Amino acid sequence: MPMKDVPGTGRIIGHRLRWWTELPLIVLVYAAYSAGRLLARGDVSSAVDHGIGILKAERSLGIDAESPLNRIFTDHAWIGVPADFWYASLHYLVTPAVLVWLFRSRAVHYRAARAWLMISTLIGLVGFTLLPTCPPRLLSAGHGFVDTMAQYSDYGWWGAEASAPRGLGGMTNQYAAMPSLHVGWALWCGVMLWQHGRSPLMRTAAVAYPLITTLVVMGTANHYLLDAVAGAVVMGVGLLLVRPVRRLAEPVMDRLRERFLRPAAVPPVAVPSAAVPPAAVPSAAASSVTVPSASVSSVAVPAGAASSVTPAAAAFPSVTVSSATESSIVSGECQTSPGERFPRQRKQSAFPGAGPGAHPADAGDGAAAPSR
Repeated sequence: MPMKDVPGTGRIIGHRLRWWTELPLIVLVYAAYSAGRLLARGDVSSAVDHGIGILKAERSLGIDAESPLNRIFTDHAWIGVPADFWYASLHYLVTPAVLVWLFRSRAVHYRAARAWLMISTLIGLVGFTLLPTCPPRLLSAGHGFVDTMAQYSDYGWWGAEASAPRGLGGMTNQYAAMPSLHVGWALWCGVMLWQHGRSPLMRTAAVAYPLITTLVVMGTANHYLLDAVAGAVVMGVGLLLVRPVRRLAEPVMDRLRERFLRPAAVPPVAVPSAAVPPAAVPSAAASSVTVPSASVSSVAVPAGAASSVTPAAAAFPSVTVSSATESSIVSGECQTSPGERFPRQRKQSAFPGAGPGAHPADAGDGAAAPSR
C-alpha cells in the first residue's frame, strides 16, 4: 500500500508496512515487557500469600481444576513431558508465527491485531506489578502440587526454575502468574486464526490451541484456574482499548512518519515534443502553420479564379498571387515563369477546347483550317 500525501493537510496516509520497522518495534515491546517482569518481582512472602489466597478461593468455590490435572501430568509421563514442551516452547513460537502470517497475508488487519496484543501485554505487566503471585508449583508440598518442569527436566532444555534454559532461571520472574499471558496470547492466536483463517485446519487450531494451553498451564502447576480467567479478561479489556488507543496514537505516528518517512519531492521531467512533418499536420491546424515566404516565389492563377484565392492570400501574406493571363507550368515539382517552356514541350493549343495534343479538326465550329 503506497504512501499518499493528502493535499492541504501535510499528512501521510496509507503508510506501507515494512518488516525492518515492525521487527524492531516488536523486539522493543517484548524487551520492555521482559524487563518489567524482572522489575516487578515484588516481595516473595506477599507473592506466596496471594497464591494461597487464590487457591483457597478456588477450593471454596470448587473450581480448583489445577489440582487433579497436576496429578494426571505427574503420574503419566507421556502426558507430562509433551505438556512441558508445549509450555516451554509454543508460547514463544506460535505467537510470532501468527504475527508474521498476519503481516504477510492479512496486512489490512495486522495493525489492529498487533495493537491488541501489545495493549493486553502491557495490562498484564501492570497485573504482575500490582499482584505478584506464587504459582502452585512453588507452594509448599503440603498443598499437593508437583513441579512437572523439574520432574521431567531431563527430557528438555529447562531446569527447575520455570521454562527458562538451564542456568538462566534467574533472568525470569517466577511470580508473574496473575494474569496468565500464556493463556492470553493463546486466546489472541485462536481469535486471529478463527477470524482470518479459511481452511478447516485453521479453524480447528483456533479452538484447540488456547484450550490445550489452558489445560497445560494448570496441569504443569504453573498457573491457577483464576490466572487463566484473568488472562482472558485482560485480552478482553485490551480489545476494547484498541480503538481509543489507536485514535490517540495516530497524531504521534503521523508526526513520526512526516519526520522520518516523508518521500522526497520529485522534480518534474520535461518531455521533448516530437517533430511533426508538415504533411502530418491536419487541415484543421493549418492556421497554426507558418509558411516561409522564401519557400514560395509566386503562384499564378487564371484571372477568373483570382477572387477565390483572395481568402488564402489573406491567410498567408507571404504567398504572392498573380493574375496573369498566361499561367505558369508546374510539372514534376518544377515551376516555370509565364511564357517559358521546357525543351520539346508542346505549346498549348490556341483552339478553344482543344487539349495539348488535339488535331485542328477537334476545334470548335467556325475555326479556320490550316493551309497545306
